[in-house]
Amino acid sequence: MLADSAPEPARIDTSKPHPARMYDYYLGGKDHYTVDAEAAEQVLDYTPDARNFAHANRQFMHRSVRTLARDHGVRQFLDIGTGVPTQPNLHQVAQAEAPECRVVYADNDPIVLAHARALLQGTPEGRVAYVQADVREPAAILGSEEVRSTLDFDRPIALSLCALMHFVPDEHGAYEIVRELVGALPSGSFLTLSHGTVDFDPEAMACTQDVYVRARIPIQLRTGTDIARFFEGLDMLDPGLAVTHRWRPDADQPLADLTDAQAGFYGGVARKA
Repeated sequence: MLADSAPEPARIDTSKPHPARMYDYYLGGKDHYTVDAEAAEQVLDYTPDARNFAHANRQFMHRSVRTLARDHGVRQFLDIGTGVPTQPNLHQVAQAEAPECRVVYADNDPIVLAHARALLQGTPEGRVAYVQADVREPAAILGSEEVRSTLDFDRPIALSLCALMHFVPDEHGAYEIVRELVGALPSGSFLTLSHGTVDFDPEAMACTQDVYVRARIPIQLRTGTDIARFFEGLDMLDPGLAVTHRWRPDADQPLADLTDAQAGFYGGVARKA
């Protein structure tokens, strides 16, 4: 079921691109505006595989959620930077494994809020809630009524930060934010994180970053070594930090034949002791 509180209306700013709506464009969705499509097409000029990046990342999210719900008994998920709801969404994957799963989504784009009640419907046994919030304010997310009334902080929680932290540069406290979020979780919780990288095509990625910067979207694509720092102090699940399409691939996985450069993101899952 959905959380009982009705979301407040919010104004959608269509004067500049938003990364959640650009991501929707890469995925072939319809919940974006001309300004988002134009910026995304500029990215595709430099990085034609950006659509593959998004699809491979989405599949990584699905596999990681199934792994945590099925193999590790996780029944609670906090997904920050959820983006425009795309079928199947995280709660649908989790509740397909265990209908009693509880999920809280958080995003700072009002268009996600506009879709929340219509699309984030869960099972009768579980619960789905949504909070409009910014990852750069972790205390506000952790202390929100939606989080506190939906998730039990005495039981393990899986924190999902997929395709998000490259939009938080070092000077905005990226590593400190993740440490604060993970630090608030109980023992036995998990961090799932995926992140764009400069490792495979630094020149194209530099041009891609420039598109976002010109659109006034903060961004910092990192090396694999720098991305691994987000997991410091946690126990990585096999195979560790991997290019997203190589993290526990399914036998019939779409995009399995991508090169690492065509997948473009690293992903990993780690447990808090």
